[in-house]
Amino acid sequence: MSEDNRIPRSKDNDHSLEMAKVRREFIKQKTGADLHHTGQFSIDPAVLPGNIENFIGIVQMPVGVAGPMQINGEHAQGLFYVPLATTEGTLVASYSRGMRVINECGGVKTTVVEGFMQRAPAFIFNDAREARDFGKWVVDNFDKIKAVSETTTSVGKLEHIQQWSVSKTRYLRFNYTTGDAAGQNMVGKATLAACEWIKAHSPIPCMYLLSGNMDTDKKHSHLNMLHSRGKRVIAEIVLKKDVLADIMKVDTKVLAGATVLANTGALMAGAAYNGPHSANGIASLYIATGQDEANVVESHAGMLSHELLDNGDFYISVTLPSLIVATFGGGTGLPTQNECLSMLGCVGKGKANKFAEIVAATVLAGDISLACAVIAGHWVSSHDKMGRNR
Repeated sequence: MSEDNRIPRSKDNDHSLEMAKVRREFIKQKTGADLHHTGQFSIDPAVLPGNIENFIGIVQMPVGVAGPMQINGEHAQGLFYVPLATTEGTLVASYSRGMRVINECGGVKTTVVEGFMQRAPAFIFNDAREARDFGKWVVDNFDKIKAVSETTTSVGKLEHIQQWSVSKTRYLRFNYTTGDAAGQNMVGKATLAACEWIKAHSPIPCMYLLSGNMDTDKKHSHLNMLHSRGKRVIAEIVLKKDVLADIMKVDTKVLAGATVLANTGALMAGAAYNGPHSANGIASLYIATGQDEANVVESHAGMLSHELLDNGDFYISVTLPSLIVATFGGGTGLPTQNECLSMLGCVGKGKANKFAEIVAATVLAGDISLACAVIAGHWVSSHDKMGRNR
């Protein structure tokens, strides 16, 4: 490549206002794009090492606040104002409407069931019997493997290893708890140390690939629906029929019937989620709070369940089995993202379960609102009034 086409970098201090300006001018010269707005920001580039390379500026995203919402969780308790970063008109208003219904019905109950992060190496042998026997050796030596993996981290703990044999390959899925970090990098380093120890001590010679793709990084998988990745969180509420009729103009019997139709449609489509739109709330909240936005593809998957009760009230719940969140590390420490986490009381260590409950509750609020809007005929008209249809 010609030196003239290389993006400018500084060996001494690449994260600086000066170098950001140099690169913006370089891009303008090469593409003709004027990056004036991209270059307007309040964040000190000195805080960005570890978050970005070839820094040129900040893409500013509108942030609105939805709520308040009453959450009756084990970790999140009280009224919460939820920051949502989005460019979709009506979204914040819709979530606020769902939160109003939740409040009128006494609040949403949230539960974190469990939480793991995985790395899944593949070990290769001469034949299937070697792979099978290696699996037995791994079980017998779990405590030693656990001790080695945990030498690389003060937070991560190896809880269990799942195994599958395919041909002459043994796939292992290391499951860790990772504290308040999402943990993908943490478990990668821990598993690398474990794999090197295994390779050196296994009585059966083997080779390995650190990820055989069964950890499903940045991919939805049915495996995660059964074996949690990130947090498995459930948000549930009993919606009072009078509240739905008054605020949403929807009868609970009609809502129950529509939910059955939607479940069937999602099944036919092979959708990863049978509710209305979990990704909307998750993505908007993730961007606002400095989460890894690519994790939306895993985190949005889940199951919406419902039951029409004998008194006409409507039980509804959202189960998110692979909600990947963090309140420490990554982008959570950036100034604007940290401010949004502060709104939720979720800054720093010891807050990941609380944040997971808030995310699940937000998803449920959005699903209630959109489902009712579709039934009552408000879906298109609201976008005509407030959104992109204007």
